[in-house]
Amino acid sequence: MINRISPFQVTTTQPVQPKATNITNIQNKNKTSFAETLKQSINEINKAQLESDKMTEALASGKNVELHDVMIASQKSSITLLTAIEVRNKAIEAYQEMMRMQV
Repeated sequence: MINRISPFQVTTTQPVQPKATNITNIQNKNKTSFAETLKQSINEINKAQLESDKMTEALASGKNVELHDVMIASQKSSITLLTAIEVRNKAIEAYQEMMRMQV
Protein backbone atom coordinates (compact mmCIF):
# COMPACT_ATOMS: atom_id res chain seq x y z
CA MET A 1 0.00 0.00 0.00
CA ILE A 2 1.15 3.55 -0.68
CA ASN A 3 2.06 5.63 2.34
CA ARG A 4 0.98 9.21 2.50
CA ILE A 5 3.67 11.85 2.49
CA SER A 6 3.33 14.32 5.28
CA PRO A 7 4.55 17.88 4.76
CA PHE A 8 7.08 17.38 7.55
CA GLN A 9 8.86 14.57 5.72
CA VAL A 10 9.54 16.59 2.59
CA THR A 11 12.98 18.13 2.62
CA THR A 12 13.97 21.05 0.50
CA THR A 13 17.04 20.95 -1.66
CA GLN A 14 18.96 23.82 -3.11
CA PRO A 15 19.02 24.03 -6.89
CA VAL A 16 22.30 23.20 -8.52
CA GLN A 17 23.84 26.16 -10.31
CA PRO A 18 26.06 25.31 -13.28
CA LYS A 19 29.43 26.96 -13.42
CA ALA A 20 29.41 30.01 -15.68
CA THR A 21 32.89 29.29 -16.98
CA ASN A 22 31.81 25.96 -18.47
CA ILE A 23 28.84 27.54 -20.24
CA THR A 24 30.89 30.37 -21.71
CA ASN A 25 33.56 27.94 -22.91
CA ILE A 26 30.95 25.83 -24.68
CA GLN A 27 29.34 28.91 -26.21
CA ASN A 28 32.68 30.16 -27.49
CA LYS A 29 33.48 26.79 -29.07
CA ASN A 30 30.10 26.56 -30.82
CA LYS A 31 29.96 30.21 -31.84
CA THR A 32 29.17 30.60 -35.53
CA SER A 33 27.52 33.57 -37.10
CA PHE A 34 24.08 33.47 -38.65
CA ALA A 35 25.57 34.39 -42.02
CA GLU A 36 28.01 31.47 -41.85
CA THR A 37 25.24 29.03 -40.93
CA LEU A 38 23.08 30.37 -43.75
CA LYS A 39 25.95 30.05 -46.22
CA GLN A 40 26.59 26.44 -45.17
CA SER A 41 22.91 25.56 -45.54
CA ILE A 42 22.71 27.09 -49.02
CA ASN A 43 25.85 25.19 -50.04
CA GLU A 44 24.31 21.91 -48.83
CA ILE A 45 21.14 22.62 -50.82
CA ASN A 46 23.19 23.41 -53.91
CA LYS A 47 25.23 20.22 -53.47
CA ALA A 48 22.06 18.12 -53.23
CA GLN A 49 20.66 19.77 -56.37
CA LEU A 50 23.89 19.19 -58.31
CA GLU A 51 24.06 15.55 -57.22
CA SER A 52 20.47 15.02 -58.31
CA ASP A 53 21.14 16.63 -61.69
CA LYS A 54 24.28 14.55 -62.20
CA MET A 55 22.48 11.30 -61.40
CA THR A 56 19.51 12.21 -63.62
CA GLU A 57 21.82 12.97 -66.54
CA ALA A 58 23.70 9.69 -65.98
CA LEU A 59 20.43 7.74 -66.05
CA ALA A 60 19.22 9.55 -69.16
CA SER A 61 22.50 8.91 -70.98
CA GLY A 62 22.27 5.17 -70.26
CA LYS A 63 25.04 4.84 -67.70
CA ASN A 64 24.88 2.16 -65.04
CA VAL A 65 22.83 4.04 -62.45
CA GLU A 66 19.97 2.51 -60.52
CA LEU A 67 16.59 4.19 -60.90
CA HIS A 68 15.88 4.08 -57.19
CA ASP A 69 19.15 5.91 -56.44
CA VAL A 70 18.19 8.64 -58.89
CA MET A 71 14.74 8.97 -57.35
CA ILE A 72 16.16 9.12 -53.82
CA ALA A 73 18.62 11.85 -54.82
CA SER A 74 15.84 13.75 -56.58
CA GLN A 75 13.53 13.57 -53.57
CA LYS A 76 16.34 14.52 -51.21
CA SER A 77 17.13 17.63 -53.22
CA SER A 78 13.43 18.47 -53.47
CA ILE A 79 12.90 18.13 -49.73
CA THR A 80 15.97 20.23 -48.89
CA LEU A 81 14.83 22.98 -51.24
CA LEU A 82 11.27 22.97 -49.89
CA THR A 83 12.60 23.07 -46.33
CA ALA A 84 14.79 26.06 -47.19
CA ILE A 85 11.83 27.83 -48.74
CA GLU A 86 9.71 27.22 -45.62
CA VAL A 87 12.50 28.47 -43.34
CA ARG A 88 12.76 31.60 -45.50
CA ASN A 89 8.99 32.10 -45.32
CA LYS A 90 9.02 31.77 -41.52
CA ALA A 91 11.89 34.25 -41.25
CA ILE A 92 10.01 36.74 -43.42
CA GLU A 93 6.85 36.25 -41.35
CA ALA A 94 8.81 36.84 -38.13
CA TYR A 95 10.37 40.00 -39.58
CA GLN A 96 6.98 41.30 -40.69
CA GLU A 97 5.50 40.54 -37.28
CA MET A 98 8.28 42.49 -35.58
CA MET A 99 7.70 45.42 -37.93
CA ARG A 100 4.02 45.47 -36.97
CA MET A 101 4.85 45.72 -33.26
CA GLN A 102 4.32 49.10 -31.70
CA VAL A 103 7.11 50.47 -29.59
